[in-house]
Amino acid sequence: MTDGRTQQDGPVLRMRETSIELEDLSEDLDRAPVYLSEFHTEPPRRTKLIWTKYWKPLLVLALFLLAAVVGSVYCVYRRPDWGATNRTTAPPCLSAACDWASARLSAAVDPFAQPCDYFLFTCGANNVTADNRGHPQNRSGRSTLEDAPRGGGAGGRRGSLLQNLRQILESVDRNSRAALQNTRTFYSSCLDTGSVETAGVEPFLSLIQELGGWAVSGQWVRPEFNSTLGVLMRDYATFPFFRVYVDTDPEDVHGLSKRYIQIDQPDLLIPIEWNNETKRSQVETQTLRPFLSTCQRYLTLLGAPDDKSLHHVGHFLSLSSELAVAASPPRYRLSKGQLYQRMSIRDLQLQAPDIDWLGCLQTTFEPLNITEDDQVFVHNLPFMVNMSLIVRKWKNKPENSNFDPLQTFMVLNLLHTMMPALDSRFSNASKTLPVALEGTGGAQPRWQRCVTETEKGFSPVLTHLLSQGAAHREAQEIIQDIFSAFKSKLQQLKLTNQTTRRILIDKVNSLVPKVWTSDETKSEDELDRLYSTVSMNDHRFFSNYVTLLSLWQRRQRAALSGHGVPVDVLSVTPRLLGNRLLFPMGLFVPPLFHPTYPRAMNYGVVGFLVAKDLLHLLLPNIHSQSETVRDVGGCVWTHYLTVTDRAGGAGGGGGAALTAAQQQELWVQYTALQTALQAYQLNLETRPEDTSISGLSYTRLFLSSFSQMNCDSDPHHESMPLQPSFLITVFCAGSDLCPSDLRCPRNARTHSLQKC
Repeated sequence: MTDGRTQQDGPVLRMRETSIELEDLSEDLDRAPVYLSEFHTEPPRRTKLIWTKYWKPLLVLALFLLAAVVGSVYCVYRRPDWGATNRTTAPPCLSAACDWASARLSAAVDPFAQPCDYFLFTCGANNVTADNRGHPQNRSGRSTLEDAPRGGGAGGRRGSLLQNLRQILESVDRNSRAALQNTRTFYSSCLDTGSVETAGVEPFLSLIQELGGWAVSGQWVRPEFNSTLGVLMRDYATFPFFRVYVDTDPEDVHGLSKRYIQIDQPDLLIPIEWNNETKRSQVETQTLRPFLSTCQRYLTLLGAPDDKSLHHVGHFLSLSSELAVAASPPRYRLSKGQLYQRMSIRDLQLQAPDIDWLGCLQTTFEPLNITEDDQVFVHNLPFMVNMSLIVRKWKNKPENSNFDPLQTFMVLNLLHTMMPALDSRFSNASKTLPVALEGTGGAQPRWQRCVTETEKGFSPVLTHLLSQGAAHREAQEIIQDIFSAFKSKLQQLKLTNQTTRRILIDKVNSLVPKVWTSDETKSEDELDRLYSTVSMNDHRFFSNYVTLLSLWQRRQRAALSGHGVPVDVLSVTPRLLGNRLLFPMGLFVPPLFHPTYPRAMNYGVVGFLVAKDLLHLLLPNIHSQSETVRDVGGCVWTHYLTVTDRAGGAGGGGGAALTAAQQQELWVQYTALQTALQAYQLNLETRPEDTSISGLSYTRLFLSSFSQMNCDSDPHHESMPLQPSFLITVFCAGSDLCPSDLRCPRNARTHSLQKC
């Protein structure tokens, strides 16, 4: 056909195209002769032929497309609201705990409403970036989950635990079982300061006479030194010359939990300082004078004549100073290999012969069978040797025969032990010596001191009461999710030594994280039998406290004779025992955690703490082994300098230089935040339903809850150079999960910051 074809050529072409299609089908038609005649005589059956052949694949395709459409619709309506929105359609949490949490969130500074300065609230003077430029929250105070002072333990995880134990103790009914009633009676008598003030000093003077008296009063019978020492250790948990307690072997890699007697240097009353140049402890004159005055005040309160007290105090200071010079801090002893020196009691007797080690330990742990061949762990053998020599010297001084400075030294140590049960004159006198007599002053609220004292003798009861209200399933879920996310983060961590990396990953993979519970948790019947001989008096706290000290020592005996690790009811940090990674129930208490909270809150607060503890526990010296730590720490610091206008120019360069410990802590806390959020995301994939508070989206609720976690007073808080809440700004600078922009509008340089 030529190029000059007419319009009529079109149909001819289409016919030819149709004939080409038929030719292409000829092979199929040849393979189906039974239909050939029908095809020519009845053209409509061609459609039936094709459908007959291809109906199965077409049906599968249709079903696949339908499933895709349904799945897309489901995801739109059911997926977690991680998008850049502030609100959610999730159902509200209506529990009483959530009502309280909602009030706390409303009172707190909102990071997404104040992106320029929400993180400038300061915890204390230790923060190198403390900013007092007059922001409203600095003037009016900020409500956080950890808004109490660090030093007294009122804020953070420990403060939350103490508050919960307080509520438990104060809710125990007076008609409850005997063990529970004795526990509550002790706690109540501790709070009854009126009775303590009325009793005055007489109960302690009577106690001195039971021990044979002392030369200060002029009424005394010279006691046998080792006999008195053993009684003080057994009945009054007082350790003047060395400290005795029970713990496990740190090299027990199998986690058998066998416990041994541990012998350490004592907690000396005299203020001492460590000289890094001479590598010796020393007593400073400027602290010695107020200590002298305080000791004189003690003797005056105990009825000692003024003309005699100075002489006795002088001997006490001299003996204390000699012992102080022989002492050394744990870090030094660790560097010298002086911690956990294992030896038999017989060998220790040969090294320090002026202490009757076997007799004292038998008295302390009676009725257990203690022999010379028993193994103990000594934590400062040079001190024990020197202490023995010092005791011998003071025993043999002829001029001391009428004064017995060793007995006076032991009585004043007993006074320090009994200080919580004495009237306020003693605690007021000790306030001038926060270093020497730490913990006896009045800075800590009375109820906190009473909860802590109650635990010494009634730990099994408190463990029982805390376990009754514990949310074990929810706590275990968070621990497991955080640990899974932590292992994922570990795979991304770049280490300079691949062998170290492989060993670390193998070690982590072998761990079993779990809530710290104990087979020794007792029923109420068992508790009643355990405390069947105990009787507490509502208005005699001193005698109750003496009983408490004997109960504490009984716990030590039980620990030495038993196996397994008893639950530490006041613990708030995890412990690694063999391949078990144990998280205490004390971490999972309100306001940090509640089973009815939205999971976004629990993961944003407790999830972050669990992740941070994992990083500290399992990667303690990671800074020297990974460039990632240094890079991330430096990146977070650059963000902070830029946002707070402290950088020397765009991209940073100004501000204080960070130490290695500060860089590592920045990395730890930033990684912990990422880990907690990743764990929450994984949890939502399994269980998409979550509740909310104040209509906040999941992401905003997670981050807003985390922003209240300032000032966590763990051992590493000194190394954190900025407020942890600022990490939200760093995170949102490189994530599309944040509900709104957290860049400060008055700082143009924040737009150039890189993702960390």
